Amino acid sequence: MTEGASNATQSQAVLVTGASGAGRSTATRALEDLGFESIDNMPLSLVSRVFDGPTSMPPLALGIDVRNRDFSVDAMVSLLEYVAAESTLDTELLFLDCRSEVLLRRYSETRRRHPLAPSETPEIGIAREMELLIPIRERADHLIDTSDMTPHDLKAEIERRFGRPGEGMLALSVESFSYKRGLPRGVDMIFDTRFLANPHWEENLRALDGRDPRVATYVAGDKRYADFFAMLEAMILKLLPAFIEEGKTYLSIGLGCTGGQHRSVAVAEKLAKALAEHGWQVSTRHRELERRGKDASPVLGKAG
Repeated sequence: MTEGASNATQSQAVLVTGASGAGRSTATRALEDLGFESIDNMPLSLVSRVFDGPTSMPPLALGIDVRNRDFSVDAMVSLLEYVAAESTLDTELLFLDCRSEVLLRRYSETRRRHPLAPSETPEIGIAREMELLIPIRERADHLIDTSDMTPHDLKAEIERRFGRPGEGMLALSVESFSYKRGLPRGVDMIFDTRFLANPHWEENLRALDGRDPRVATYVAGDKRYADFFAMLEAMILKLLPAFIEEGKTYLSIGLGCTGGQHRSVAVAEKLAKALAEHGWQVSTRHRELERRGKDASPVLGKAG
């Protein structure tokens, strides 16, 4: 199935699995927020009963964990073959992957033991599990590498792939970021704001961010700002209906600057407000502010 084309229906089911520590619980909760009926740590021996149930059920999200006592690769492969051949549900396998060194760091930070090596080092458990899951990984309909993702990033990616439009609405996300830290993952459209006047060089503005009215006023004072923003807003509003016709349910817009604190934040806030005033459902994210624990990531509704 093509990435991003899986709109949840009453007959849809998503099996969520992958490496321990890669974000299975986060992904399952994100699906639940999208209207899926979620069951985490589902024993494999019970999954077939769920698929044999009525087809007029809500979309399902089933978390499959290698820690379940009846888990085995053969049983998982048999289940996938069964649902492909016998089930009336539209079933997809979501596999969450992650680089070994990142998993090791996550286990070190939480001081948890790996489920496949409870009395050995996490390195042994991670390597053992990676080898074990190869046949399942190869069968994945959706493969998401969470190595460089925050929980926010993973949730946004789940929304992008599995989100449903609310009464024909397209959910929008406007995100600011720093080019020094690289491009954000999964963003559909990116705009560079580094040509605007930089508040960083004003001592009384340096410690503030783009949500502060003083910073926003300074950025908007650049003689190029008004034309840039007018063209940006008009272009996005012109394109949104086309994205809906194309079947998209979630669209992310990225705005970057050098540090991700002033210019990109100010323009992102202004753009999100403008889109909300035109009746779109908009959420905002400020990646670098989140890293510093400063961002509450508000959601703006119609005329928000």
